[in-house]
Amino acid sequence: MLTNMTNMRKEIDEIPEATARLLDGSASELAAAGRALREKDPAFLITIARGSSDHAATFIKYAVELTAGRPVASLGPSLASIYGASLKLDGGAAIAISQSGKSPDIVAMAEAATKAGAVTVALTNTLPSPIASASAYAVNINAGPELAVAATKSFVNSIVAGLALLSEWVGDEALKAAIRALPGHFDKAVKLDWSELANELSSPLGEAESLYMLGRGPALAIASEAALKFKETSNMHAEAYSAAEVLHGPVALVEKRFPVVTFAARDAAEASAVEIADSLSAKGALVFATSDKVKDSRRLPFVATGHPLTDALTLILPFYGFVEAWSRAKGFNPDAPVALKKVTETL
Repeated sequence: MLTNMTNMRKEIDEIPEATARLLDGSASELAAAGRALREKDPAFLITIARGSSDHAATFIKYAVELTAGRPVASLGPSLASIYGASLKLDGGAAIAISQSGKSPDIVAMAEAATKAGAVTVALTNTLPSPIASASAYAVNINAGPELAVAATKSFVNSIVAGLALLSEWVGDEALKAAIRALPGHFDKAVKLDWSELANELSSPLGEAESLYMLGRGPALAIASEAALKFKETSNMHAEAYSAAEVLHGPVALVEKRFPVVTFAARDAAEASAVEIADSLSAKGALVFATSDKVKDSRRLPFVATGHPLTDALTLILPFYGFVEAWSRAKGFNPDAPVALKKVTETL
């Protein structure tokens, strides 16, 4: 077991500062890219990403659809890098997300989107980089060096950058104010204690081997990121589902004390997510939820930000703290998961 503070824990603690650094240091880049989107007035938007960055893209997808009213689709990077497909994208825009800025398939798809006439914006932690060169606009997410293999602050800053870009695009003053308040909310969220979840997962009644992560809307992206982090840091099987989709088949595996974590934000989906969480609790499952509205499920502490989008994003911070501690408790090194590399370059 590691005795010193891990890089992952240090990077989780740095998220409030990293977010403030992004909002201050990349303001002009965000304004320029937002202005380009406003002038283009795209009919649709595509996202290009993999791994944690793709979960960030899913969050941005919901944010754009809810705020700008434009449909958003995730494109498989292999369409360009492997298949050489020619796509008609001149009426749209694209957001490519890559921390390293050099994954060949992400770069190839961004370059293809730019050549096809889309307004392309790269969100990257590395400038200059191939992804920046392949895109019309590049935003430095300013997360700073991230040494742990499992992405944390770069995931959060990618979403913050996407939300800030969206707020510039549509001129949403309420969202802008919510984004400015994020460093303070993150500072509170990173200190929240989810140790009750760890205690229950390690209960003498039977240690969990698998679990579900649930969410709806933007919180589904958070559930997906949480499930990935369990796999990356702890070799533990976790699957993310829409809180509604889980009832269409996956519920068959939910039995007594089957662990379920429901990420519920203070938004229009909270009531339905809580209802489903409590229905699984009634089946005997061990269900936790980030909501005060639960009746049968167990409440996990959260920070309410006053805006549905930033509220959903803030949920990932206490989870990161929990899963880092869980990984160490199980004898793993969350900084260097087995068989994983920090930068994955695929075609």
